[in-house]
Amino acid sequence: MAPSFDHTAQTVCVMDASAHLGFALVHTLLHRGYTVHASFQTQGEDMLKGISTDPNKLKIFRSDPFDYQSIMDSLKGCSALFYSFQPPSDQPDYDEYMADVEVRAAHNVLEACAQTETIEKVVFTSSATAVVWREDRKTMELDLDERHWSDVNFCRKFKLWHAMSKTMAEKTAWALAMDRGMNMVSINAGLLMSPDLSISNPYLRGAAEMYEDGVFVTVDLPFLVDAHICVYEDVSSYGRYLCFNHIINTQDDALRLARILTPDAASSLPQREECGKSFIEQRISNKKLNKLMVDFEA
Repeated sequence: MAPSFDHTAQTVCVMDASAHLGFALVHTLLHRGYTVHASFQTQGEDMLKGISTDPNKLKIFRSDPFDYQSIMDSLKGCSALFYSFQPPSDQPDYDEYMADVEVRAAHNVLEACAQTETIEKVVFTSSATAVVWREDRKTMELDLDERHWSDVNFCRKFKLWHAMSKTMAEKTAWALAMDRGMNMVSINAGLLMSPDLSISNPYLRGAAEMYEDGVFVTVDLPFLVDAHICVYEDVSSYGRYLCFNHIINTQDDALRLARILTPDAASSLPQREECGKSFIEQRISNKKLNKLMVDFEA
């Protein structure tokens, strides 16, 4: 059950605040009474105009995950960081080099947190792709959950660059957090069903295999935001949390998603009568998060 601490006395940092998750987190945290340091990697401050009636509750920062001092400036006086990686504007696509970029960013951010005395907790946004890609995934007796990690060599072999980057960055963050004695939790989110979701989303590489394996999960933005705040506010939270509230495991689900991604995609999917199996058994579990959120008040 979440602790009854005074939100109005809490100052937290959201980095990067320009993406869908970051912006929604800033909005919700302000609504709950927090003072928020909204940190932008690129221009986006105009998004937050009028979001807070109290100018003292919202402070805007420009930080670069590769500029250590700018991270420190954003974190000054904060008790927590909500961190999610945004690819640099000059390197927006996930390729074999993105892992190095994301790992360096994670290292810099966690090191800055370790050097900021007021930071009590880090909520690190990762991905379900850092869980599901393993050589033995089809022969495992147990469902996939937070105890499992994607195999970096497997990801590299099949050019699953998003999964490789998320896995390596999260492992870097955990190694540094444990070495520095920091309190960190990670949210391993499913595919975010954002308004601008398209077929080019790097999470979707290997989507057909995830569907066949029963591990193709998605998450709505409000649920993802609530999960982040819940794991921060609940003092009993620990480790990793798989976060999703829907699984794509029927032909109807797959067709519905295909129509969202691109109007032409639906025609390339097999019709129902061509499929040997219309329902795929779910092989991934989010019980740990669901149990934590039972008493959470959004």
